[in-house]
Formats: sequence, structure tokens, C-alpha cells
Amino acid sequence: MSDATNGWSADDAWVEAALRDAEIGELQLVYDSSNYVFITELTHPEHGAGRGVYKPEQGEQPLHDFPSGTLYRREVAAYEFSELLGWRLVPPTVERDGPHGMGSMQLFIDHDPSAHYFAHREQVDLERQLVRFAAFDLIVNNADRKGGHLLLDPQGWLWGIDHGLCFHQQFKVRTVVWDFSGRRLDDEAVADLRHVRNCLIEGDEAALPLLSRITQREVQALIQRCDEFVDAPVLPEMFPYRCVPWPLI
Repeated sequence: MSDATNGWSADDAWVEAALRDAEIGELQLVYDSSNYVFITELTHPEHGAGRGVYKPEQGEQPLHDFPSGTLYRREVAAYEFSELLGWRLVPPTVERDGPHGMGSMQLFIDHDPSAHYFAHREQVDLERQLVRFAAFDLIVNNADRKGGHLLLDPQGWLWGIDHGLCFHQQFKVRTVVWDFSGRRLDDEAVADLRHVRNCLIEGDEAALPLLSRITQREVQALIQRCDEFVDAPVLPEMFPYRCVPWPLI
């Protein structure tokens, strides 16, 4: 597979449609993943060549606590929640068919694979985004935020990937982003959370792509977590029991 950079950008207004409709080319298996993950070349008749990350339902390993066949839908749900918030933390991600059946297709983010959260946290200019990632992980109940799941693109923007283990109704948070405990969310972020909470409660049309991909019990738990942050918008201290993933990167 070519080492050329991705010809598509998250800023492209058409990128979701392109990810959904493009022809899927060569698949490159990511061997150190617990589920099937493929980096793939994409070709669209109007928008040219791009690159995506394809995660098919068929390649998901059974889990005792997450329903089978739902991980790829949670990948899409995490993107939709990030978009509802307006925080732009998750690369464009859609649901589509592919060579191994239905799955998620996410825009591939060009990045330095040797960089990770434990380096990013030293960069002052990334602090605002990292605080929001800390809140995001707690609100979506992310059970697997490893350090390697935060990618810095060439423009200096951080993106979070691998959200298949999110939105469970039971508390399952495991994240490496604990350096901002005690930090209060800014007023703009709190207003965003309040707006999204209201959209979820009212079943607003903008929330339907998210609501259609998680269960009603998970929606209610998500609303409750939003409520808790709106009422007390301070990032908590690390819990006394295990709440980090392994391996950390």
C-alpha cells in the first residue's frame, strides 16, 4: 500500500458521502488489533483517491459485556456524538458495506505512529483539546482509551480513534487521560453538553444518527452522564479501583 498522505480531509464537506460511496481497494490488515481492522485505499469518481479505516462486524471478537455485532456501530455513534457537541474529536466515520460485510469506515488520519498521549500531554497548545477528551471519555463511558488512540494530524489537531467499547449503560471507564482531574470545563463546553442533553431527551432530528445506534438503556445512561457534568462540570479524580486500560499505549 502506498505511503502517500490521505488526499481527503475531515474539513471536506463531502467526506462522509465519499467514505460511504467510494470504491474500496486494497485492504491492509492491522495485525496488532484484537478485532479485524483494515486500512484501505478508496476511490471516488468525483473526489478522487482517499484512505479509510474499515472495521467489519464479521471481524469483531465476542465479548461478555458488549452485545455481538455492535462495536462498529459504536464507532459511528462516537463520531455522531462528537459532531453533536461540536467538539470535532473523532474523524468522520460512517456505516457501510464492504468486502467483509457491514462495518464502519473512518477517515484515515495522517500521523506519526510513534507519538501518543503521553507525549501530547506535554504540549501546552493541546491542553484545551485534551481536557475535552477527558470529559468526552467519561461521558461516552469509554472502556478503552489507550495512549495510542489519540492521533496528532499534520495541522496540529488531535483526533481520537477506537471507540468500539463506548456507551455501555454500566460504568466501565478505562482511560489514560487523567492528568486534568479537578479541572473545570469551560462555559462553552458546558453549554455544548446542555444542548446535546436536550437534543437527546427531545429526540431531536440531529441526534437520530446517534440514537439509532445505541440502545434505549444506553441513551438514558448517556443523558444521565451529561446531566452530571452539566450540574458539576469538574473532571473527577482517578477512581480508587482500576480505571486505565492495558496496555497503556
